[in-house]
Amino acid sequence: MIRLYQFLKPYSTALGATVAFVLLQTLSTLYLPTLMADIVDHGIARKDIGYIVSTGEVMLAITVGGMVCSIAAAFLSSRIAVGFGRDVRAKLFARVETFSLHEVDLFGTATLITRTTNDVTQVQMVTLVILRMMIGAPITAIGGLILALQQDRPLTLVLAVAVPILVIAIVLIARAAIPQFGLMQIKLDRLNLVMREGLTGIRVIRAFNRVDHQTQRFDHANTDIADNAIRANRIVALLMPIMMLLMNLTTVAILWFGAVRINSGGMHVGSLIAFTQYAMQIMFSFLMVSMMFVMIPRAAASAVRINAVLDTVPEIADPLHPIEAVGGPEISPPSPTIEFRDVTFSYPGAEQPALSDISFSAGLGEVTAIIGGTGSGKSTLVNLIPRFYDVDRGSVLVDGVDVREMSQQTLRAKIGLVPQRTVLFAGMIADNLRYGNQDANDAALMHAAEVAQATEFISLMSDGLGATVAQGGSNFSGGQKQRLSIARALVRKPEIYIFDDSFSALDFRTDARIRAALKREATDSTVLIVAQRVATVMDADRIIVLDDGRVAGIGSHRELMHNCNVYREIVSSQLSAEEVA
Repeated sequence: MIRLYQFLKPYSTALGATVAFVLLQTLSTLYLPTLMADIVDHGIARKDIGYIVSTGEVMLAITVGGMVCSIAAAFLSSRIAVGFGRDVRAKLFARVETFSLHEVDLFGTATLITRTTNDVTQVQMVTLVILRMMIGAPITAIGGLILALQQDRPLTLVLAVAVPILVIAIVLIARAAIPQFGLMQIKLDRLNLVMREGLTGIRVIRAFNRVDHQTQRFDHANTDIADNAIRANRIVALLMPIMMLLMNLTTVAILWFGAVRINSGGMHVGSLIAFTQYAMQIMFSFLMVSMMFVMIPRAAASAVRINAVLDTVPEIADPLHPIEAVGGPEISPPSPTIEFRDVTFSYPGAEQPALSDISFSAGLGEVTAIIGGTGSGKSTLVNLIPRFYDVDRGSVLVDGVDVREMSQQTLRAKIGLVPQRTVLFAGMIADNLRYGNQDANDAALMHAAEVAQATEFISLMSDGLGATVAQGGSNFSGGQKQRLSIARALVRKPEIYIFDDSFSALDFRTDARIRAALKREATDSTVLIVAQRVATVMDADRIIVLDDGRVAGIGSHRELMHNCNVYREIVSSQLSAEEVA
Protein backbone atom coordinates (compact mmCIF):
# COMPACT_ATOMS: atom_id res chain seq x y z
CA MET A 1 0.00 0.00 0.00
CA ILE A 2 2.95 2.30 0.63
CA ARG A 3 3.70 2.27 -3.12
CA LEU A 4 0.35 3.86 -3.82
CA TYR A 5 1.22 6.78 -1.60
CA GLN A 6 3.44 8.15 -4.33
CA PHE A 7 0.16 9.68 -5.54
CA LEU A 8 0.21 11.88 -2.40
CA LYS A 9 3.16 13.94 -3.68
CA PRO A 10 0.94 16.73 -5.08
CA TYR A 11 -0.57 17.10 -1.61
CA SER A 12 2.72 17.42 0.31
CA THR A 13 1.92 20.94 1.57
CA ALA A 14 -1.55 19.92 2.74
CA LEU A 15 -0.04 16.80 4.33
CA GLY A 16 2.44 18.89 6.30
CA ALA A 17 -0.34 21.21 7.47
CA THR A 18 -2.50 18.24 8.47
CA VAL A 19 0.29 16.71 10.53
CA ALA A 20 0.87 20.06 12.22
CA PHE A 21 -2.82 20.51 13.05
CA VAL A 22 -3.13 16.94 14.37
CA LEU A 23 0.00 17.47 16.48
CA LEU A 24 -1.38 20.70 17.96
CA GLN A 25 -4.76 19.10 18.64
CA THR A 26 -3.10 16.13 20.37
CA LEU A 27 -0.87 18.35 22.49
CA SER A 28 -3.85 20.45 23.55
CA THR A 29 -5.74 17.30 24.57
CA LEU A 30 -2.73 16.04 26.54
CA TYR A 31 -2.20 19.34 28.35
CA LEU A 32 -5.77 19.68 29.68
CA PRO A 33 -5.51 16.98 32.45
CA THR A 34 -2.37 18.69 33.82
CA LEU A 35 -4.26 21.99 34.06
CA MET A 36 -7.16 20.18 35.73
CA ALA A 37 -4.74 18.73 38.31
CA ASP A 38 -3.41 22.23 39.01
CA ILE A 39 -6.95 23.56 39.55
CA VAL A 40 -7.71 20.76 42.04
CA ASP A 41 -4.38 20.85 43.90
CA HIS A 42 -3.79 24.62 43.90
CA GLY A 43 -7.13 26.27 43.29
CA ILE A 44 -9.77 24.14 44.98
CA ALA A 45 -7.52 22.91 47.81
CA ARG A 46 -6.51 26.52 48.66
CA LYS A 47 -9.91 28.01 47.74
CA ASP A 48 -8.15 30.35 45.34
CA ILE A 49 -11.00 31.47 43.06
CA GLY A 50 -8.71 33.71 41.01
CA TYR A 51 -6.40 30.80 40.19
CA ILE A 52 -9.37 28.61 39.29
CA VAL A 53 -10.77 31.26 36.92
CA SER A 54 -7.44 32.11 35.28
CA THR A 55 -6.51 28.45 34.78
CA GLY A 56 -10.03 27.73 33.53
CA GLU A 57 -9.67 30.52 30.96
CA VAL A 58 -6.42 28.93 29.78
CA MET A 59 -8.18 25.55 29.52
CA LEU A 60 -11.01 27.14 27.52
CA ALA A 61 -8.55 28.81 25.14
CA ILE A 62 -6.65 25.55 24.66
CA THR A 63 -9.93 23.67 24.08
CA VAL A 64 -11.06 26.19 21.45
CA GLY A 65 -7.63 26.05 19.81
CA GLY A 66 -7.73 22.24 19.79
CA MET A 67 -11.22 22.34 18.27
CA VAL A 68 -10.06 24.67 15.49
CA CYS A 69 -7.05 22.44 14.81
CA SER A 70 -9.32 19.36 14.76
CA ILE A 71 -11.69 20.95 12.24
CA ALA A 72 -8.78 22.09 10.05
CA ALA A 73 -7.15 18.66 10.20
CA ALA A 74 -10.44 16.94 9.34
CA PHE A 75 -11.01 19.28 6.37
CA LEU A 76 -7.49 18.91 4.98
CA SER A 77 -7.31 15.14 5.52
CA SER A 78 -10.67 14.69 3.77
CA ARG A 79 -9.52 16.71 0.77
CA ILE A 80 -6.23 14.80 0.61
CA ALA A 81 -7.94 11.38 0.83
CA VAL A 82 -10.58 12.25 -1.77
CA GLY A 83 -7.99 13.76 -4.13
CA PHE A 84 -5.77 10.72 -3.65
CA GLY A 85 -8.66 8.38 -4.50
CA ARG A 86 -9.52 10.44 -7.57
CA ASP A 87 -5.93 10.33 -8.84
CA VAL A 88 -5.60 6.57 -8.29
CA ARG A 89 -8.90 5.91 -10.08
CA ALA A 90 -7.80 8.11 -12.98
CA LYS A 91 -4.47 6.29 -13.19
CA LEU A 92 -6.19 2.90 -13.08
CA PHE A 93 -8.65 3.85 -15.81
CA ALA A 94 -5.88 5.25 -18.00
CA ARG A 95 -3.85 2.06 -17.57
CA VAL A 96 -6.81 -0.21 -18.37
CA GLU A 97 -7.47 1.84 -21.51
CA THR A 98 -3.98 0.90 -22.74
CA PHE A 99 -4.53 -2.82 -22.20
CA SER A 100 -4.79 -5.13 -25.16
CA LEU A 101 -7.88 -7.31 -25.43
CA HIS A 102 -5.83 -10.19 -24.03
CA GLU A 103 -4.99 -8.26 -20.84
CA VAL A 104 -8.61 -7.21 -20.34
CA ASP A 105 -9.64 -10.87 -20.66
CA LEU A 106 -6.82 -11.91 -18.33
CA PHE A 107 -8.13 -9.78 -15.46
CA GLY A 108 -11.83 -9.88 -16.33
CA THR A 109 -14.23 -6.98 -16.67
CA ALA A 110 -15.91 -7.52 -13.29
CA THR A 111 -12.67 -7.41 -11.28
CA LEU A 112 -11.38 -4.38 -13.19
CA ILE A 113 -14.55 -2.51 -12.25
CA THR A 114 -14.22 -3.61 -8.61
CA ARG A 115 -10.57 -2.58 -8.47
CA THR A 116 -11.33 0.85 -9.91
CA THR A 117 -14.24 1.50 -7.54
CA ASN A 118 -14.43 -0.51 -4.32
CA ASP A 119 -10.71 -1.25 -3.95
CA VAL A 120 -9.78 2.41 -4.41
CA THR A 121 -12.48 3.38 -1.91
CA GLN A 122 -10.99 1.00 0.68
CA VAL A 123 -7.52 2.53 0.30
CA GLN A 124 -9.00 6.03 0.33
CA MET A 125 -10.87 5.36 3.60
CA VAL A 126 -7.77 3.96 5.28
CA THR A 127 -5.75 6.96 4.10
CA LEU A 128 -8.27 9.26 5.77
CA VAL A 129 -8.13 7.24 9.00
CA ILE A 130 -4.32 7.21 8.95
CA LEU A 131 -4.19 10.98 8.60
CA ARG A 132 -6.64 11.45 11.46
CA MET A 133 -5.68 8.60 13.83
CA MET A 134 -2.36 7.03 12.94
CA ILE A 135 -0.55 10.30 13.54
CA GLY A 136 -2.42 11.29 16.69
CA ALA A 137 -2.61 7.87 18.37
CA PRO A 138 1.15 7.25 18.86
CA ILE A 139 1.67 10.83 20.03
CA THR A 140 -1.20 10.45 22.50
CA ALA A 141 0.16 7.13 23.79
CA ILE A 142 3.75 8.35 24.19
CA GLY A 143 2.81 11.80 25.45
CA GLY A 144 0.24 10.39 27.86
CA LEU A 145 2.77 7.93 29.26
CA ILE A 146 5.36 10.69 29.81
CA LEU A 147 2.84 12.99 31.50
CA ALA A 148 1.48 10.11 33.60
CA LEU A 149 5.03 9.44 34.80
CA GLN A 150 5.31 13.08 35.80
CA GLN A 151 2.16 12.79 37.89
CA ASP A 152 3.20 9.64 39.74
CA ARG A 153 5.83 7.06 38.82
CA PRO A 154 4.80 4.13 41.09
CA LEU A 155 1.22 4.25 39.77
CA THR A 156 2.44 3.67 36.19
CA LEU A 157 2.99 0.02 37.16
CA VAL A 158 -0.76 -0.39 36.69
CA LEU A 159 -0.33 0.69 33.05
CA ALA A 160 2.67 -1.60 32.71
CA VAL A 161 0.31 -4.51 33.38
CA ALA A 162 -2.80 -3.28 31.51
CA VAL A 163 -1.17 -2.12 28.25
CA PRO A 164 0.59 -5.44 27.40
CA ILE A 165 -2.66 -7.34 28.04
CA LEU A 166 -4.47 -4.95 25.69
CA VAL A 167 -1.76 -5.30 23.02
CA ILE A 168 -1.94 -9.12 23.21
CA ALA A 169 -5.75 -9.00 22.82
CA ILE A 170 -5.43 -6.67 19.81
CA VAL A 171 -2.83 -8.89 18.12
CA LEU A 172 -4.88 -12.07 18.64
CA ILE A 173 -8.07 -10.48 17.30
CA ALA A 174 -6.25 -8.90 14.34
CA ARG A 175 -4.64 -12.24 13.40
CA ALA A 176 -8.06 -13.89 13.36
CA ALA A 177 -9.80 -11.06 11.47
CA ILE A 178 -7.18 -10.24 8.81
CA PRO A 179 -7.74 -13.39 6.64
CA GLN A 180 -11.49 -12.82 6.71
CA PHE A 181 -11.15 -9.23 5.48
CA GLY A 182 -8.71 -10.36 2.82
CA LEU A 183 -11.35 -12.72 1.37
CA MET A 184 -14.01 -10.03 1.15
CA GLN A 185 -12.60 -8.37 -1.99
CA ILE A 186 -12.41 -11.69 -3.84
CA LYS A 187 -16.00 -12.48 -2.89
CA LEU A 188 -17.02 -8.98 -3.97
CA ASP A 189 -15.52 -9.70 -7.41
CA ARG A 190 -17.73 -12.77 -7.64
CA LEU A 191 -20.80 -10.79 -6.61
CA ASN A 192 -20.10 -8.13 -9.24
CA LEU A 193 -19.58 -10.81 -11.89
CA VAL A 194 -22.94 -12.46 -11.17
CA MET A 195 -24.67 -9.08 -11.03
CA ARG A 196 -23.14 -7.95 -14.32
CA GLU A 197 -24.05 -11.20 -16.08
CA GLY A 198 -27.58 -10.94 -14.73
CA LEU A 199 -28.03 -7.43 -16.12
CA THR A 200 -26.30 -7.80 -19.48
CA GLY A 201 -27.85 -11.22 -20.14
CA ILE A 202 -31.36 -10.40 -18.95
CA ARG A 203 -32.95 -11.22 -22.33
CA VAL A 204 -31.31 -14.65 -22.52
CA ILE A 205 -32.15 -15.38 -18.87
CA ARG A 206 -35.82 -14.59 -19.42
CA ALA A 207 -35.96 -16.34 -22.80
CA PHE A 208 -34.72 -19.58 -21.23
CA ASN A 209 -36.87 -19.06 -18.13
CA ARG A 210 -33.79 -19.10 -15.88
CA VAL A 211 -34.68 -16.14 -13.66
CA ASP A 212 -34.92 -18.37 -10.58
CA HIS A 213 -31.55 -19.96 -11.37
CA GLN A 214 -29.91 -16.54 -11.77
CA THR A 215 -31.55 -15.35 -8.54
CA GLN A 216 -30.12 -18.38 -6.74
CA ARG A 217 -26.64 -17.62 -8.15
CA PHE A 218 -26.88 -14.05 -6.87
CA ASP A 219 -28.26 -15.15 -3.50
CA HIS A 220 -25.39 -17.62 -3.11
CA ALA A 221 -22.75 -14.97 -3.93
CA ASN A 222 -24.54 -12.38 -1.79
CA THR A 223 -24.90 -14.77 1.17
CA ASP A 224 -21.27 -15.81 0.82
CA ILE A 225 -19.95 -12.27 1.14
CA ALA A 226 -22.46 -11.50 3.93
CA ASP A 227 -21.38 -14.58 5.92
CA ASN A 228 -17.75 -13.60 5.44
CA ALA A 229 -18.45 -10.06 6.68
CA ILE A 230 -20.38 -11.40 9.67
CA ARG A 231 -17.51 -13.73 10.64
CA ALA A 232 -15.00 -10.91 10.37
CA ASN A 233 -17.12 -8.43 12.32
CA ARG A 234 -17.93 -10.95 15.03
CA ILE A 235 -14.22 -11.31 15.67
CA VAL A 236 -13.73 -7.54 15.66
CA ALA A 237 -16.77 -7.10 17.91
CA LEU A 238 -14.85 -8.87 20.69
CA LEU A 239 -12.41 -5.98 20.80
CA MET A 240 -14.78 -3.41 22.30
CA PRO A 241 -15.98 -5.42 25.34
CA ILE A 242 -12.41 -6.58 26.01
CA MET A 243 -11.27 -2.98 25.72
CA MET A 244 -14.00 -1.65 28.04
CA LEU A 245 -13.32 -4.41 30.58
CA LEU A 246 -9.61 -3.60 30.64
CA MET A 247 -10.30 0.14 30.84
CA ASN A 248 -12.70 -0.29 33.74
CA LEU A 249 -10.37 -2.66 35.59
CA THR A 250 -7.50 -0.26 34.98
CA THR A 251 -9.57 2.65 36.31
CA VAL A 252 -10.49 0.66 39.44
CA ALA A 253 -6.85 -0.31 39.99
CA ILE A 254 -5.66 3.29 39.52
CA LEU A 255 -8.27 4.62 41.97
CA TRP A 256 -7.50 1.83 44.46
CA PHE A 257 -3.74 2.23 44.48
CA GLY A 258 -4.06 6.00 44.01
CA ALA A 259 -6.15 6.23 47.17
CA VAL A 260 -3.46 4.30 49.01
CA ARG A 261 -0.84 6.74 47.66
CA ILE A 262 -2.92 9.75 48.71
CA ASN A 263 -3.44 8.34 52.23
CA SER A 264 0.30 7.86 52.55
CA GLY A 265 0.92 11.44 51.41
CA GLY A 266 2.79 10.40 48.27
CA MET A 267 0.25 11.79 45.83
CA HIS A 268 -2.23 14.66 45.46
CA VAL A 269 -5.89 14.29 44.52
CA GLY A 270 -5.41 16.41 41.39
CA SER A 271 -2.54 14.20 40.26
CA LEU A 272 -4.79 11.12 40.64
CA ILE A 273 -7.49 12.76 38.48
CA ALA A 274 -4.93 13.71 35.84
CA PHE A 275 -3.32 10.26 35.96
CA THR A 276 -6.72 8.60 35.43
CA GLN A 277 -7.40 10.78 32.38
CA TYR A 278 -3.98 10.06 30.92
CA ALA A 279 -4.54 6.34 31.43
CA MET A 280 -7.82 6.57 29.52
CA GLN A 281 -6.14 8.52 26.72
CA ILE A 282 -3.40 5.91 26.44
CA MET A 283 -5.94 3.08 26.33
CA PHE A 284 -8.07 4.87 23.71
CA SER A 285 -4.99 5.49 21.58
CA PHE A 286 -4.36 1.74 21.55
CA LEU A 287 -8.02 1.22 20.63
CA MET A 288 -7.59 3.56 17.65
CA VAL A 289 -4.47 1.66 16.62
CA SER A 290 -6.38 -1.60 16.91
CA MET A 291 -9.10 -0.30 14.60
CA MET A 292 -6.37 0.58 12.14
CA PHE A 293 -5.08 -2.99 12.33
CA VAL A 294 -8.56 -4.16 11.38
CA MET A 295 -8.94 -1.76 8.44
CA ILE A 296 -5.42 -1.92 7.02
CA PRO A 297 -5.47 -5.62 6.00
CA ARG A 298 -8.51 -5.13 3.77
CA ALA A 299 -7.03 -1.96 2.32
CA ALA A 300 -3.67 -3.73 1.86
CA ALA A 301 -5.41 -6.50 -0.08
CA SER A 302 -7.09 -3.81 -2.21
CA ALA A 303 -3.76 -2.06 -2.74
CA VAL A 304 -2.19 -5.32 -3.97
CA ARG A 305 -5.01 -5.69 -6.49
CA ILE A 306 -4.63 -2.08 -7.62
CA ASN A 307 -0.87 -2.42 -7.98
CA ALA A 308 -1.36 -5.61 -10.01
CA VAL A 309 -3.21 -3.54 -12.62
CA LEU A 310 -0.79 -0.61 -12.49
CA ASP A 311 2.23 -2.95 -12.74
CA THR A 312 0.89 -4.75 -15.80
CA VAL A 313 2.91 -3.61 -18.78
CA PRO A 314 0.66 -3.51 -21.87
CA GLU A 315 1.70 -6.00 -24.51
CA ILE A 316 0.91 -3.46 -27.21
CA ALA A 317 2.94 -0.28 -26.77
CA ASP A 318 4.05 2.56 -29.00
CA PRO A 319 7.61 2.42 -30.36
CA LEU A 320 10.20 4.84 -28.97
CA HIS A 321 10.44 6.65 -32.30
CA PRO A 322 7.13 6.14 -34.08
CA ILE A 323 6.50 7.09 -37.68
CA GLU A 324 3.77 9.63 -37.13
CA ALA A 325 2.67 10.75 -40.59
CA VAL A 326 2.43 9.55 -44.15
CA GLY A 327 4.45 11.59 -46.60
CA GLY A 328 7.14 12.55 -44.10
CA PRO A 329 10.84 11.92 -44.52
CA GLU A 330 10.45 8.30 -43.37
CA ILE A 331 8.18 7.09 -46.16
CA SER A 332 6.05 8.42 -49.01
CA PRO A 333 3.72 5.70 -50.30
CA PRO A 334 1.75 6.29 -53.46
CA SER A 335 -1.60 5.55 -51.76
CA PRO A 336 -3.07 4.16 -48.53
CA THR A 337 -2.52 0.42 -48.60
CA ILE A 338 -2.96 -2.55 -46.27
CA GLU A 339 -0.57 -5.43 -46.67
CA PHE A 340 -0.22 -8.70 -44.78
CA ARG A 341 3.16 -10.41 -45.15
CA ASP A 342 3.30 -14.03 -43.97
CA VAL A 343 1.27 -13.23 -40.85
CA THR A 344 0.87 -15.89 -38.16
CA PHE A 345 -1.04 -15.22 -34.95
CA SER A 346 -2.02 -17.33 -31.94
CA TYR A 347 -4.19 -16.43 -29.00
CA PRO A 348 -2.44 -16.84 -25.62
CA GLY A 349 -2.69 -20.43 -24.44
CA ALA A 350 -4.06 -21.73 -27.75
CA GLU A 351 -2.69 -25.01 -29.06
CA GLN A 352 -2.85 -23.96 -32.71
CA PRO A 353 -2.49 -20.59 -34.47
CA ALA A 354 -5.68 -18.72 -35.28
CA LEU A 355 -4.01 -17.45 -38.47
CA SER A 356 -1.15 -19.02 -40.40
CA ASP A 357 0.98 -17.57 -43.23
CA ILE A 358 -1.55 -14.94 -44.32
CA SER A 359 -0.39 -12.73 -47.21
CA PHE A 360 -2.45 -10.28 -49.27
CA SER A 361 -2.73 -6.55 -50.02
CA ALA A 362 -5.61 -4.08 -50.35
CA GLY A 363 -5.17 -0.86 -52.27
CA LEU A 364 -6.76 2.57 -52.48
CA GLY A 365 -10.30 2.57 -53.84
CA GLU A 366 -10.56 -1.20 -53.63
CA VAL A 367 -13.12 -3.27 -51.78
CA THR A 368 -11.55 -6.38 -50.25
CA ALA A 369 -13.94 -8.93 -48.80
CA ILE A 370 -13.08 -11.69 -46.34
CA ILE A 371 -15.30 -14.74 -46.13
CA GLY A 372 -15.04 -18.15 -44.50
CA GLY A 373 -16.68 -20.54 -42.13
CA THR A 374 -17.27 -19.94 -38.43
CA GLY A 375 -13.95 -19.86 -36.57
CA SER A 376 -11.89 -19.46 -39.73
CA GLY A 377 -10.18 -16.31 -38.36
CA LYS A 378 -11.99 -13.53 -40.23
CA SER A 379 -12.47 -11.16 -37.26
CA THR A 380 -9.06 -12.06 -35.89
CA LEU A 381 -7.48 -10.98 -39.17
CA VAL A 382 -9.05 -7.50 -39.22
CA ASN A 383 -8.34 -7.04 -35.48
CA LEU A 384 -4.62 -7.13 -36.31
CA ILE A 385 -4.89 -3.98 -38.46
CA PRO A 386 -5.72 -1.52 -35.61
CA ARG A 387 -3.32 -3.47 -33.31
CA PHE A 388 -5.91 -4.91 -30.99
CA TYR A 389 -3.43 -7.81 -31.06
CA ASP A 390 0.14 -8.07 -32.34
CA VAL A 391 1.24 -10.75 -34.79
CA ASP A 392 3.50 -13.61 -33.71
CA ARG A 393 5.34 -13.73 -37.03
CA GLY A 394 5.27 -11.69 -40.19
CA SER A 395 4.05 -8.10 -40.39
CA VAL A 396 0.97 -6.00 -41.05
CA LEU A 397 1.68 -2.84 -43.04
CA VAL A 398 -0.46 0.27 -43.41
CA ASP A 399 0.75 2.83 -45.95
CA GLY A 400 3.87 0.73 -46.30
CA VAL A 401 4.73 1.02 -42.59
CA ASP A 402 4.63 -1.85 -40.11
CA VAL A 403 1.82 -1.02 -37.67
CA ARG A 404 4.23 -1.77 -34.79
CA GLU A 405 6.39 1.16 -35.93
CA MET A 406 3.51 3.64 -35.76
CA SER A 407 1.93 5.20 -32.70
CA GLN A 408 -1.44 3.66 -31.91
CA GLN A 409 -3.11 7.06 -32.11
CA THR A 410 -1.75 7.73 -35.61
CA LEU A 411 -2.67 4.25 -36.81
CA ARG A 412 -6.20 4.27 -35.45
CA ALA A 413 -6.85 7.79 -36.73
CA LYS A 414 -6.68 6.26 -40.23
CA ILE A 415 -9.31 3.62 -39.48
CA GLY A 416 -13.09 3.66 -39.36
CA LEU A 417 -14.16 0.43 -37.65
CA VAL A 418 -17.66 -1.03 -37.59
CA PRO A 419 -17.30 -3.88 -35.09
CA GLN A 420 -18.99 -7.25 -35.22
CA ARG A 421 -20.79 -6.50 -31.98
CA THR A 422 -22.42 -3.09 -32.33
CA VAL A 423 -21.62 -0.71 -29.48
CA LEU A 424 -23.62 2.49 -28.94
CA PHE A 425 -23.16 4.87 -26.03
CA ALA A 426 -25.84 6.47 -23.87
CA GLY A 427 -26.67 9.97 -25.05
CA MET A 428 -28.06 11.24 -28.35
CA ILE A 429 -27.80 9.90 -31.90
CA ALA A 430 -25.69 12.93 -32.81
CA ASP A 431 -23.26 12.22 -29.97
CA ASN A 432 -22.75 8.66 -31.22
CA LEU A 433 -22.26 9.72 -34.85
CA ARG A 434 -19.71 12.37 -33.79
CA TYR A 435 -17.75 9.84 -31.74
CA GLY A 436 -14.94 9.74 -34.31
CA ASN A 437 -15.19 13.35 -35.48
CA GLN A 438 -16.25 15.90 -32.89
CA ASP A 439 -16.21 18.74 -35.44
CA ALA A 440 -18.75 17.19 -37.81
CA ASN A 441 -21.82 19.39 -38.40
CA ASP A 442 -25.41 18.18 -38.66
CA ALA A 443 -25.26 18.15 -42.48
CA ALA A 444 -22.30 15.73 -42.38
CA LEU A 445 -24.15 13.55 -39.87
CA MET A 446 -27.27 13.39 -42.02
CA HIS A 447 -25.22 12.60 -45.12
CA ALA A 448 -23.50 9.71 -43.32
CA ALA A 449 -26.87 8.49 -42.02
CA GLU A 450 -28.26 8.65 -45.57
CA VAL A 451 -25.40 6.53 -46.92
CA ALA A 452 -25.95 4.05 -44.08
CA GLN A 453 -29.71 3.97 -44.84
CA ALA A 454 -30.42 5.25 -41.33
CA THR A 455 -32.39 8.39 -42.24
CA GLU A 456 -35.56 6.34 -42.71
CA PHE A 457 -35.89 5.76 -38.97
CA ILE A 458 -34.06 8.87 -37.73
CA SER A 459 -36.48 11.12 -39.63
CA LEU A 460 -39.43 9.39 -37.98
CA MET A 461 -38.19 10.38 -34.52
CA SER A 462 -39.50 13.67 -33.17
CA ASP A 463 -36.03 14.81 -32.05
CA GLY A 464 -34.17 13.51 -35.13
CA LEU A 465 -30.44 13.52 -34.44
CA GLY A 466 -31.21 14.62 -30.89
CA ALA A 467 -33.14 11.44 -30.16
CA THR A 468 -32.05 9.59 -27.04
CA VAL A 469 -29.87 6.49 -27.23
CA ALA A 470 -30.29 4.24 -24.20
CA GLN A 471 -27.37 2.41 -22.63
CA GLY A 472 -26.03 -0.04 -25.20
CA GLY A 473 -28.56 1.24 -27.75
CA SER A 474 -31.22 -1.02 -26.25
CA ASN A 475 -34.01 1.21 -27.64
CA PHE A 476 -32.98 0.37 -31.23
CA SER A 477 -33.24 -2.86 -33.19
CA GLY A 478 -30.18 -4.81 -34.27
CA GLY A 479 -30.40 -3.51 -37.83
CA GLN A 480 -30.84 0.09 -36.67
CA LYS A 481 -27.82 -0.19 -34.39
CA GLN A 482 -25.72 -1.58 -37.24
CA ARG A 483 -26.73 1.28 -39.53
CA LEU A 484 -25.89 3.87 -36.85
CA SER A 485 -22.54 2.17 -36.32
CA ILE A 486 -21.84 2.32 -40.08
CA ALA A 487 -22.83 5.99 -40.14
CA ARG A 488 -20.47 6.68 -37.24
CA ALA A 489 -17.56 5.26 -39.24
CA LEU A 490 -18.57 7.29 -42.32
CA VAL A 491 -18.63 10.56 -40.36
CA ARG A 492 -14.96 10.04 -39.55
CA LYS A 493 -14.00 9.89 -43.25
CA PRO A 494 -11.04 7.58 -42.61
CA GLU A 495 -8.49 6.24 -45.06
CA ILE A 496 -9.44 2.65 -44.17
CA TYR A 497 -12.91 1.22 -43.56
CA ILE A 498 -13.22 -2.09 -41.71
CA PHE A 499 -16.69 -3.65 -41.68
CA ASP A 500 -16.51 -6.69 -39.40
CA ASP A 501 -19.65 -8.66 -40.27
CA SER A 502 -21.52 -5.34 -40.06
CA PHE A 503 -24.38 -6.27 -42.40
CA SER A 504 -25.55 -9.45 -40.67
CA ALA A 505 -28.66 -7.85 -39.14
CA LEU A 506 -29.71 -6.15 -42.39
CA ASP A 507 -32.09 -7.48 -44.98
CA PHE A 508 -30.69 -8.15 -48.47
CA ARG A 509 -32.26 -5.00 -49.94
CA THR A 510 -30.78 -2.68 -47.29
CA ASP A 511 -27.47 -4.54 -47.47
CA ALA A 512 -27.26 -3.97 -51.23
CA ARG A 513 -28.24 -0.30 -50.97
CA ILE A 514 -25.60 0.38 -48.30
CA ARG A 515 -22.87 -1.36 -50.28
CA ALA A 516 -23.79 0.55 -53.43
CA ALA A 517 -23.72 3.85 -51.53
CA LEU A 518 -20.42 2.89 -49.87
CA LYS A 519 -18.83 2.19 -53.23
CA ARG A 520 -19.57 5.77 -54.29
CA GLU A 521 -18.64 7.24 -50.91
CA ALA A 522 -15.34 5.41 -50.27
CA THR A 523 -13.59 5.91 -53.63
CA ASP A 524 -10.62 7.50 -51.84
CA SER A 525 -10.42 4.83 -49.14
CA THR A 526 -9.47 1.22 -48.69
CA VAL A 527 -12.46 -0.93 -47.71
CA LEU A 528 -12.35 -4.31 -45.97
CA ILE A 529 -15.60 -6.22 -45.49
CA VAL A 530 -15.90 -9.32 -43.32
CA ALA A 531 -19.11 -11.19 -44.09
CA GLN A 532 -20.83 -14.53 -43.86
CA ARG A 533 -23.20 -13.93 -46.77
CA VAL A 534 -22.00 -14.52 -50.33
CA ALA A 535 -24.35 -11.82 -51.61
CA THR A 536 -22.45 -9.26 -49.54
CA VAL A 537 -19.04 -10.09 -51.03
CA MET A 538 -19.83 -11.05 -54.63
CA ASP A 539 -19.24 -7.54 -56.00
CA ALA A 540 -15.94 -6.98 -54.15
CA ASP A 541 -12.78 -6.27 -56.14
CA ARG A 542 -11.00 -9.01 -54.24
CA ILE A 543 -12.33 -11.83 -52.08
CA ILE A 544 -10.13 -13.60 -49.55
CA VAL A 545 -11.38 -17.04 -48.54
CA LEU A 546 -10.23 -18.27 -45.14
CA ASP A 547 -10.38 -21.88 -44.02
CA ASP A 548 -9.13 -22.89 -40.58
CA GLY A 549 -6.90 -19.82 -40.31
CA ARG A 550 -5.30 -20.19 -43.74
CA VAL A 551 -5.93 -18.55 -47.09
CA ALA A 552 -7.86 -21.00 -49.26
CA GLY A 553 -8.17 -18.64 -52.18
CA ILE A 554 -7.88 -15.02 -53.34
CA GLY A 555 -9.59 -13.50 -56.35
CA SER A 556 -12.87 -12.21 -57.74
CA HIS A 557 -16.13 -14.10 -57.39
CA ARG A 558 -15.83 -15.53 -60.90
CA GLU A 559 -12.20 -16.59 -60.39
CA LEU A 560 -12.90 -18.26 -57.07
CA MET A 561 -15.84 -20.18 -58.50
CA HIS A 562 -13.39 -21.81 -60.90
CA ASN A 563 -10.39 -22.46 -58.65
CA CYS A 564 -11.48 -22.54 -54.97
CA ASN A 565 -13.42 -25.52 -53.62
CA VAL A 566 -14.02 -23.89 -50.23
CA TYR A 567 -15.62 -20.85 -51.85
CA ARG A 568 -17.79 -23.00 -54.11
CA GLU A 569 -19.04 -24.91 -51.06
CA ILE A 570 -19.95 -21.66 -49.32
CA VAL A 571 -21.73 -20.36 -52.41
CA SER A 572 -23.64 -23.58 -53.01
CA SER A 573 -24.79 -23.65 -49.38
CA GLN A 574 -26.33 -20.17 -49.70
CA LEU A 575 -27.42 -19.73 -53.33
CA SER A 576 -29.49 -21.87 -55.65
CA ALA A 577 -28.11 -23.19 -58.92
CA GLU A 578 -30.04 -20.49 -60.82
CA GLU A 579 -28.58 -17.73 -58.63
CA VAL A 580 -25.06 -19.11 -59.00
CA ALA A 581 -25.45 -19.24 -62.78
